[in-house]
Amino acid sequence: MLLGILNFTGIRAQTSFNVMFYNVLNFPLENAVPNRLAYLEVILNDYQPDIFMVCELNNAFGANSILQMIQDRVNSNFEMATFQLNTSDDTIGNQNDLQNLIYFNSSKFILESQTIVPTIFRDFNHYRLKLNTVNQASNPIYLNAIVCHLKASSGTENQAYRLQMVNDLTSYLSTLPANSNVLLAGDFNVYTSSEPAFQELINPTNTITFTDPANKIGSWHNNTNFVDVFTQSTRTQTGFGGTTGGFDDRFDFIMTSENMLSNTDLYYEPNSYQVYGNNGNTDCFNQSIIDSECAGIKFSFNIREALHYFSDHLPVTLQISTNASLSIPEFSTTLSKSIEIVGSNYIQNSLTLKVNKLFHDTDILKIYNTLGQQVKTIPVQTAYTYNVSLTNLSAGIYYIVASNTQVEPLKFIKTH
Repeated sequence: MLLGILNFTGIRAQTSFNVMFYNVLNFPLENAVPNRLAYLEVILNDYQPDIFMVCELNNAFGANSILQMIQDRVNSNFEMATFQLNTSDDTIGNQNDLQNLIYFNSSKFILESQTIVPTIFRDFNHYRLKLNTVNQASNPIYLNAIVCHLKASSGTENQAYRLQMVNDLTSYLSTLPANSNVLLAGDFNVYTSSEPAFQELINPTNTITFTDPANKIGSWHNNTNFVDVFTQSTRTQTGFGGTTGGFDDRFDFIMTSENMLSNTDLYYEPNSYQVYGNNGNTDCFNQSIIDSECAGIKFSFNIREALHYFSDHLPVTLQISTNASLSIPEFSTTLSKSIEIVGSNYIQNSLTLKVNKLFHDTDILKIYNTLGQQVKTIPVQTAYTYNVSLTNLSAGIYYIVASNTQVEPLKFIKTH
C-alpha cells in the first residue's frame, strides 16, 4: 500500500470532509434492476465521500459487496463498521432485514466504538469516529454519527411510532456530553416539520438538540417550495422495486447538533447541504429524476440515470470541516517510469496518460491535491492510454498515485 512513498505529516489548513447518507433500497435483495452496484460506483466516484452512511442494507453479503466495490473502484482506504442485525422488536412489520451501516475513509477517521440503540421498530446505530489528527492522543476530536430509519407511512399511528423511536434516541443521547459533535442521518419518513417526532429532534430542552442545516423547516409533502430538498421518489415507472409517484417528498436528512454550526474544531461547512442529484427544478415535481424537467447544471443525466436505477431515494450530502492538523500523506515528486504524462506536465483541462502494460484491470490511479485529499480516481482496465478531464479541478499542484503498488507518484500542475 504505497510503502516507502507516503510519509504522514501534519498540515495546518482547513480540511473539509464529504458526508453522504443514502437509502440503498433493500440492497442486495431487491434485484429488479441488474448489476445495481455499477450504478452506485458511478455515484460514489463522482461525489467521493469521506463518510458514507446507509439504511435498507439487507445482510452482511450486501455490506461487504459495497465495501469491496468502494475499495476496488473508489477509494482503497475505506473501511466499514461491523455489520449488525437489527435487534428491535419486529412485531409491527417484520423489518429485521433493513439494517444501517457506516463506511468511512480510514486515512481520515478512526472508528472508536459502535452502539445499538434499540427502539420499538428499528434500531438507531451510533458510530463514534475520531479524526486522524496529529494531536489525537492529547486533544482528540470526535464525531458521533447516528444512522436511522424511522417507521414509514402516513397516519397518526405511524406518527406515534416515529415519536416513540425518537424518544428512545433522546433518552440515549442524554447520556452524552452536551458539547458532543453529532450527525443524525436517516430516512425519517416525516411529511412535515410539525410532526411530533421532528419536533422532538429540535427540542431545545434536549441534551443534544438537532438543527436542519438546510434551513428548510416546513410542510414538505407535495409542496414545490421545498423541491430543492425533495429526496423521493426518483421514479414514476413501476417494475424497479421501491416507491413510484415521482419527486414529491423530503424523507431523507442529515441533521447536525446545534454546536456544529459554531464550533471551530469540527463544524458544518455553511451552504454545503445538498440533495445529490436534485437540480432544484420546480418542474421536476412528480417527475422521474431522469426526465428533462429535472435537468440542470449541477447534476448531469449520467448521474441522474445512475441514481434512478440504483434507488427510489436520492442521497443527502453535506460537508464538515476542521481547523485541526490532520495526519495526511506527503508525496515524493519523483516521476514514475510506469505512468507517463503525454506532453508537458503543465495541464489545462485534459490530461493524457500512458500506463505501463504491467498495470491490469485490478489497479486504480488516484489523483491527490497538495493537502493529501483524493480528488479523482482513474480505473485502469485494458487500455494503455487514458484521457482524463480536469475541468472540475482548480489550478494547482496534483499527484497521481497507483494503488496497491510501490510506484512513486507522478506530479503535474493544472494551470487554469
